[in-house]
Amino acid sequence: MKPAHIPPFFAALKAANPEPQTELEYTSVFELLAAVLLSAQATDVGVNKATRRLFPIANTPQAILDLGLGALEEHIKTIGLYRSKARHLMETCRMLVTQHGGQVPDTREALEALPGVGRKTANVVLNVAFGQPTMAVDTHIFRVSNRTGLAPGKTPLAVEQQLLKRVPPEYAVDSHHWLILLGRYVCQARKPRCWECVVAPYCDYEPKTPRP
Repeated sequence: MKPAHIPPFFAALKAANPEPQTELEYTSVFELLAAVLLSAQATDVGVNKATRRLFPIANTPQAILDLGLGALEEHIKTIGLYRSKARHLMETCRMLVTQHGGQVPDTREALEALPGVGRKTANVVLNVAFGQPTMAVDTHIFRVSNRTGLAPGKTPLAVEQQLLKRVPPEYAVDSHHWLILLGRYVCQARKPRCWECVVAPYCDYEPKTPRP
């Protein structure tokens, strides 16, 4: 994508959705962290169904610990890989209580030290909870960045580094939401819906998918 096309690309996304939000449901930083941890290789819809059962009963690190591993597994068993995720979440809660006073830390180093929290999860928490201009590259962002020519790269980290260089600062905080939603609903994997895409004029993808 030509550098001159990048500002209007994001301006179009902003005009269509001025205040993008994550589709994970949460009411606190800890709920966000737990939901993102549970969302690996799972849909936001599936995670929300599970956390609607879990959070009314236990939505703090200490409450999760008090719940116990068996009961936690029972609450999230509809999510893929729920046993390993339950163990990771339980250990994360233990570290939050013993090392961080029950609070979610706001640095990458501390977040990535938590079990089950990788770079992508840390980026989501830093961005959504703490307003940092991080870029959480999931399958949608990876596909959109390569397909449109916005930030080509062979690995998620390479795409992340390209995006951090190429996204204009005024769009940096919200950009990962726009790209995820674009990939989830419009620039889909099998057949991009180019005929209804607001950024099609700036996108390198050819040939554009015609209206059915």
